[in-house]
Amino acid sequence: MTTSQKHRNFVAEPMGEKEVGDLAGIGEVLGKRLSSKGFDKAYTVLGQFLLLKKNKELFVDWLKDTSGANSKQASDCYQCLSDWCDEFL
Repeated sequence: MTTSQKHRNFVAEPMGEKEVGDLAGIGEVLGKRLSSKGFDKAYTVLGQFLLLKKNKELFVDWLKDTSGANSKQASDCYQCLSDWCDEFL
């Protein structure tokens, strides 16, 4: 599976204070939608990912419902967080 440069950059280092828009699959529009619902940092989206027990179907559905993401965007974001967790947790 190939990943974007954004994905590789995100997974390459600790979460810190990364913005939600730093997540793979999350561009400016989705980032603003998520921020308006309180998910302004990547770690807040990670928290939701963990609350959903890293379940792809649940997370993808949540992201679509919350931000209006399409399936590819939601899957890219899921994979980004999943790979980050494999690396750091």
